[in-house]
Amino acid sequence: MEFKWRKWNRAIHRDFGYLFFGMTLIYALSGIAINHRSDWNPNYIIVDKEITGKAFDHKLNKDEVVDLLQAFGEEDSYRKHYYPSPGVLKVYLTGGMMMLDTETGEGYIETTRRRPMFREMNYLHYNPSKYWTWFSDIFAGALVILALSGILIPRGADGISARGAWITLLGVLIPVLFIIYYLY
Repeated sequence: MEFKWRKWNRAIHRDFGYLFFGMTLIYALSGIAINHRSDWNPNYIIVDKEITGKAFDHKLNKDEVVDLLQAFGEEDSYRKHYYPSPGVLKVYLTGGMMMLDTETGEGYIETTRRRPMFREMNYLHYNPSKYWTWFSDIFAGALVILALSGILIPRGADGISARGAWITLLGVLIPVLFIIYYLY
């Protein structure tokens, strides 16, 4: 009885594709998010809001700061406050902070909240534990098997011995050119 390697190749490719579908999405989406850290914060949504309040000529106590925060809808977020320099009030809020120039009454409120899904995916992308690292290594090995088995699936004019060879060569050449351009 003849060994049917094409049948096994397709089965392995198919089943690894199903098994690692979730991992592929996690690493692809978090990879895109992490690649663009200079454009946005992939873990948190940060909102800055310019504010104008009353000017003060004395240091405020807690009750006065809470009253001040009421004008901006942040009275329930008060945690503590202090004066980092004369005339500058800094208030720590749950999920943010407020800076206020007490002489002009101008300042800003910065709020921070977790970005849904991306924060968790990025957490996994950074390999938080040795068990996750092992699973990620298994996934990386599976990607090698998926890549190799995938190029062997098409036959004939679309296969690796014809058109597929040129496309595969292009796929290898692009990263090599980037390495040459940026490193040498």
